[in-house]
Amino acid sequence: MAPSRRILGIDPGSQCTGYGIVDVRGNDMSPVAWGVIHTHPSVPFPDRLYHIHAKLAEVILLHKPTEAAVENVFLARNAASALKLGHARGAAIVTCRAHGIPVHEYSAKEIKMAATGYGAAPKEQVEGMVCRLLGIREALPPDASDALAMAFCRAVTRDLSK
Repeated sequence: MAPSRRILGIDPGSQCTGYGIVDVRGNDMSPVAWGVIHTHPSVPFPDRLYHIHAKLAEVILLHKPTEAAVENVFLARNAASALKLGHARGAAIVTCRAHGIPVHEYSAKEIKMAATGYGAAPKEQVEGMVCRLLGIREALPPDASDALAMAFCRAVTRDLSK
């Protein structure tokens, strides 16, 4: 029987960082957990980054993922937003690596392609497909849905090129 994998998908953001975890055994995949780590804009930015790190570390210690996936290219409204998003992404990656978890990066197009078969699919289509493919019947927060899509992408593309 194929070994089991537990994949943590992370959708980093300076105010909302989504996470989603899936178990994979052979061709079977099931959702384990998902959620959103919230920070408040009035909190000093270094403290927000630390909060992302600390809460993500709690998720890692609780669920013990064997690998992680994050988006490697992101869009932001402006340079300041891009920098903050990059810092949040860095905090998430370092948290995973500090716990010995390998991190794999995928483009938005790769993630959408894995979930829907169409690299330019709208977010709503990605969310709908991820829920269908993982058997989730409840509405998901967008950040958690994106994170599950990243975990799903890692699960189905593992042996292709990464």
